[in-house]
Amino acid sequence: MLQDRPHTTVVLAMSADGKIADFRRSPARFGSKVDKAHLEKQIAASDAVLFGAGTLNAYGTTLPVSNPTLVELRAQAGKPPQPVYIVTTHSANLNPEIRFFKQPVRRWLLTTTSGALSWKGCLETISSTLGTGAQECPPEFEQILVFETPTGEIDIPATLKHLATLHITRLAVLGGGELVASLLGLDLIDELWLTICPLILGGNTAPTPVDGKGFLSDLAPKLQLLEVHTVEQEVFLHYRLQRPAD
Repeated sequence: MLQDRPHTTVVLAMSADGKIADFRRSPARFGSKVDKAHLEKQIAASDAVLFGAGTLNAYGTTLPVSNPTLVELRAQAGKPPQPVYIVTTHSANLNPEIRFFKQPVRRWLLTTTSGALSWKGCLETISSTLGTGAQECPPEFEQILVFETPTGEIDIPATLKHLATLHITRLAVLGGGELVASLLGLDLIDELWLTICPLILGGNTAPTPVDGKGFLSDLAPKLQLLEVHTVEQEVFLHYRLQRPAD
């Protein structure tokens, strides 16, 4: 693990043909109770979770830590009951009426300068370009983070470096495929947990765990398989990213 950013783990369930949702991008509720418990365990082991606006818009909610044993383990480790839930979006065009904003979790927004200003005019930002502000923020978000590249995109490396300064040492990434692709392209992922569920969704527009432009085979990120578990009809795969020093 690099010392200047959190250890980053992708956690996703997919169909047997590698889709994380159907072609309509409906909420992917095809995982079993075992898979949901597995996801909650990975969330509970993290200091923060990161997910894109598309994932949030599809579900309207996130998965909080509710298992009493997991809550107790977090307490024993000196952690709050819930990790920080970070939504990343360029436009910050989010519906404040969705259930996510009523769930008892800490919510942060990672966006651009224009996204922060469009979110009810909120100017409380921690920004690589704007500096640190301390003005009033809407109740939906505890913090709004702005890390922006010169081209106006979200600066993910700078964001993760900042999260490390806030003692966020473990980060879970819950999708979608565009976000995962961006992180992989920047070599910012350490592990992946992939659950293979027993159905086939098909569709050339259905999202996959890694969307984006893709990788040429000789430049593709290489994985090392750490664990394989089969529970009833689902297969749980645990990989780590291989790096040149390995």
